[in-house]
Amino acid sequence: MFTQDQPRLRNWINGEFVDAASNAQTADVEYLPVTSPYNAKVIGYVPLSSTADVDRAVAAANAAFPAWSARTIKDRAAVMLRFHALLSKHADQLADMVVLEHGKNKAEALASVLKGQETVEYALSLPQVVQGKMLEVSRGITCCDTRVPLGVVASVVPFNFPVMVPMWTLPIAITMGNTMVLKPSEKVPFTMSKIVELLKEAGLPDGVVNLVNGTASVVHHLIDHPEVKAVTFVGTSHVAELVSQRCHQLNKRVLALGGAKNHMVSAPDCNIEMTSTDVVNSYSGCSGQRCMAATVLLTIGHQQELIDKIVSKSESLRPGSKAGEVGPVIDQASVDKITRYINEAEASGARILVDGRPWTQSHQEGYWVGPTVILHTNKQDAALHEEIFGPVLSILAVESADEALRIENANPYGNAACIYTSSGATADHFIKRFSAGMCGVNIGVAVPREPFSFGGWNKSRFGNHCDITGDGGVEFFSLRRKVTTKWVPQENASWMS
Repeated sequence: MFTQDQPRLRNWINGEFVDAASNAQTADVEYLPVTSPYNAKVIGYVPLSSTADVDRAVAAANAAFPAWSARTIKDRAAVMLRFHALLSKHADQLADMVVLEHGKNKAEALASVLKGQETVEYALSLPQVVQGKMLEVSRGITCCDTRVPLGVVASVVPFNFPVMVPMWTLPIAITMGNTMVLKPSEKVPFTMSKIVELLKEAGLPDGVVNLVNGTASVVHHLIDHPEVKAVTFVGTSHVAELVSQRCHQLNKRVLALGGAKNHMVSAPDCNIEMTSTDVVNSYSGCSGQRCMAATVLLTIGHQQELIDKIVSKSESLRPGSKAGEVGPVIDQASVDKITRYINEAEASGARILVDGRPWTQSHQEGYWVGPTVILHTNKQDAALHEEIFGPVLSILAVESADEALRIENANPYGNAACIYTSSGATADHFIKRFSAGMCGVNIGVAVPREPFSFGGWNKSRFGNHCDITGDGGVEFFSLRRKVTTKWVPQENASWMS
């Protein structure tokens, strides 16, 4: 039974909430329960939308595209300005929704809303950023270029940042003149349902942004739909590669961000206090459920003082929803996956310096794994190589800078890497040799801030080779039209005229 406390979510199509349509095989719409990671209690139900729902949303976006794209970019940015103000007004409410459905602590949730705001702010600047170039390339002949929107675009977003990751795509895509169908994660569907209401309040025309809930079948139909011109995806590398391949088979523009196995390297001259604090914040923040979390620390030589500081600071962390506390992970499947990696490492001879597994037993409700620090001796341990997506740090001592770089370079992902050092020369040496798209010097979560764009390399990114925010987002969500003009017949014309 559905109650007021356990709402049945609806899709957002053409500026209003509508019930999902029944699938052809069933008489009724199917729903999945949405649970709060804090106590595993059901907080609502999300519909498994049908292909008819996708068709309806795409049709609304397609119908809205001509009028929306015909407006000047300054007009479109003005809507984003009002939306920005509403996001600021409702930031605390949105953060509470993120805490409830995702499990971040309140400070992390609020920070994620504000980080999403940064991309909205960047979208406000687009009238000043995307002017075309013009040049007299020959006597009497000019060339210029302009940006042209694609049409209907689709954005498929993950559970780990219910506000921030959708904001990576939505503000830039629609300010550039596109219309959008967005599919939120079925694990955290509430927050974006509030966001679309704020977009309408900001004056966004009906149909410009539509929201369809569901699972893989919705994604497949969005990719295959002939009116969807481009697709963005954020999730695991396995699925990102499949999304990229499916889009490319249709000659469709795609940007699919995958997973990560981010490496930190501590040089012997690192500042121990700063490094230990940063390492702990990086691996345990957001319960390790972020693609920028540092998961492997390579110490050049055995650095006992640094390890002791990391252990001490990790042991001081407590579960909860307040600033500085560590929240739960998203579901039981995540608990099982994280603890499996810890168990396997221990069985292979690794020392568990800080053990987060007792949190699972001490919390009768919810999905909890505490911060965990593993000191490895076996370089083949799966925890050193595979994405865990939880608050787990693997430490491995290496003999040299060259060995650290060989290990980092051999990792198939290429999302982020960081060097901790007090030497500019050492930092420069590593930054030039890391195989990662986002690198840090004494910063373990080296997320580029606007106007710089977000995106990794290798198996952390598939599809058209653009980043997802900043100028990479502008490039992805638009086409370049080049115009060459001649008005007056020129004298002394040559074959190049």
